[in-house]
Amino acid sequence: MITEHDLTLPLTEAAVRAPRAGDVVYLTGEVFATAGLPTHDRLLGCLDGAESPPFNMAGGALFHLGSLNEDGDDGLPRIVYMNPTTSTRFDAHMPRLIPGLGLRATGGKGGLGADSVRAMAACGCVYLSFLGGGAPILTAAVRRVTGVGWPEMISHYRIVRLEVDRLGPLTVGIDAQGNSLYQQASDTARERRGALLDGLRA
Repeated sequence: MITEHDLTLPLTEAAVRAPRAGDVVYLTGEVFATAGLPTHDRLLGCLDGAESPPFNMAGGALFHLGSLNEDGDDGLPRIVYMNPTTSTRFDAHMPRLIPGLGLRATGGKGGLGADSVRAMAACGCVYLSFLGGGAPILTAAVRRVTGVGWPEMISHYRIVRLEVDRLGPLTVGIDAQGNSLYQQASDTARERRGALLDGLRA
C-alpha cells in the first residue's frame, strides 16, 4: 500500500526513516538544486578542505535538477522552469557527499547505485524520484530563490537554494533502509530474461 508523506525541511533522521520505497513524498521548506558534474567535484573538494561549501546542507535535500532562470527584481534569479537530470551521472560522488554534507534526501531521475544506497541506509537518507517531463508541476511548487551558491559558474552548475511548498509528488525510489525500486526492477528483468528469450526463439 502506497503511503503519502508531507515532510518539512530541514529533515530529521526519524522523518526520512519512515517512508518506504514506492511511497509518495511532498516537501516543504528549502531545498538545493544543481545539474553540474563540476559542481559535485567542487563539493568533494569542500569535504577535502579546498574551500568552504556555499551553504550548510545538513538535514537538507540536494536534488539533481536543471533549471531555466531569468533575472529577478531582488537580484536573485527567478525560476522559469526546472526539470530533473539523470542522477547516475553523479553516482561516484554521492557515497561521500551524502554523509559529508549531512544530506537527508537526494534525487532526480534514474536512481543511484549500490555504494550510494549503502551510504543512504547508513546515514538516514532517501532518494526521491522526480517525474520526468513534469516541469510545470514541479515548478509550480517553487515559491522563490533564496540563495545562489558559486554564481561564477554557468547557470546549470550553480547550487540554487529554493523555497518550495509541497514539492511533489516525489516517489521514494530508494528508502533509508536500503530498498531500491531500481534494483528491484533490474532483478525482475533479469529473472524474466531467460523465459522471454525462450519465447522469442520458439
